[in-house]
Amino acid sequence: MLPQLLLLALGAAPLETVVLDGFPFVQQKPDFCGEADVEMALRRLGRDVTQDDVFDASGLDPTLGRGVWTDSLKVALVKLGLEPGQTWYRVSPAMAEKELDAQWRALHADLRAGQPSIVCMHYDGSPKTTEHFRLVTGYDARTDEVVYQEPAEANGANRRMKRATFLSLWPFKPTKDRWTVIRLRLTPKGAPPVLERQPSPRPAEVAQHVMTLKETLPRGFTLAWEKPFLVIGNEAPDTVRARGRDVVRWTRDLLLKDFFAKAPRHLEEVWIFKDAASYRDASRTLFGTEPTTPYGFYLSQRRAMVMNIKPGYGTLTHELVHPFMHENWPDGPAWLNEGLGSLFEFPGERDGHFIGQLNWRLPGLQAAIRGRSVPKLSALVATTDAQFYDDDSGVHYAAARYLCYWLQERGLLIRFVQRAQGLKREDGSGAKALEEVLGGPPDSFQPEWEQFVLGLKRRS
Repeated sequence: MLPQLLLLALGAAPLETVVLDGFPFVQQKPDFCGEADVEMALRRLGRDVTQDDVFDASGLDPTLGRGVWTDSLKVALVKLGLEPGQTWYRVSPAMAEKELDAQWRALHADLRAGQPSIVCMHYDGSPKTTEHFRLVTGYDARTDEVVYQEPAEANGANRRMKRATFLSLWPFKPTKDRWTVIRLRLTPKGAPPVLERQPSPRPAEVAQHVMTLKETLPRGFTLAWEKPFLVIGNEAPDTVRARGRDVVRWTRDLLLKDFFAKAPRHLEEVWIFKDAASYRDASRTLFGTEPTTPYGFYLSQRRAMVMNIKPGYGTLTHELVHPFMHENWPDGPAWLNEGLGSLFEFPGERDGHFIGQLNWRLPGLQAAIRGRSVPKLSALVATTDAQFYDDDSGVHYAAARYLCYWLQERGLLIRFVQRAQGLKREDGSGAKALEEVLGGPPDSFQPEWEQFVLGLKRRS
């Protein structure tokens, strides 16, 4: 009875018990407390919305590697068909008891109307406590306890906290003369919006990935998101972002425009190191491997491209081809996978299309043609993956590249790559598509192709 007597002494009417039910408990993903609160509230309304959907609706930059804060949570609520109200409320420290009670009573009135609230408060009373979102779903007048859902813990459904403790943890006190309480009302507004989920990897997935990444990421790195590629670099921040925009995005968009129907469904890391020293050191300390090339390599289990950008971005554009090939033709032939990758290791753009330009592989191929050690086109296309990669001379790579280059210059490459993917179930080598676009057996074009290659000249 003491709380009720105290209310009467203060001239305030006693508060009645009100406990809302029907909230399916959801434990948050790391730092997604607000997102999990919204999921619980919307599932109670029969809406199929997840905490990932809430994060995505917020529009928060996933490379920040955190969950939503109040401003972005409010954006998400509006997009998801809820009216959060004023959200930030000023409390005068001199009138704290009265004004906090008024804020609580407003929250209680919403509970009586069937509407829960999300509050941002201190997690506990310890000196190094953190800010935390909780979903308030009731009040027990008999015990003077707030009923809430605690998303941070596995058994967090229908937790209880003394109202006095709740009110002590609720206000933020940035200065001695300025306090703020944060409450987001969860009032449905209008018809539920149609939820359009983004294909994977979604922003929420990226944010969770970045949180894990930051546990071991050294200082001095900048992150940029060019779906599905997370660019991670130790150059100047603006330079890293430019690499993402001008190289990764450019390559992605042009590959999708002409060569591949689908982007990779999985997040791929693109590690770009500014020089050979940091590339070698990070390979050892971050990835536990000794690089066998000064340019870069791919870690398939981690889905990570690791490269030294100092010699240029050719290795990057080469490696970017492979996840597209894997997504669209998982068991596609090595000769085409590496032929396209090698073609675009010296990339350019012509009339809005991705092209390869003459590069360092040309002299070796010309020497092989003159020495009659270059394979027949039919034999090149028929190589198994093991046979292709067992060639230490580099002729297989060069021949595959300049077969693609020859098709490109004849205006046939795009049609060939698309047709080869279309016939992949009946011909896993690409031979049938090659014969179709050439208009005859590939070997009948061998003299023409060789003469074409011998006539090429690189600019010095």
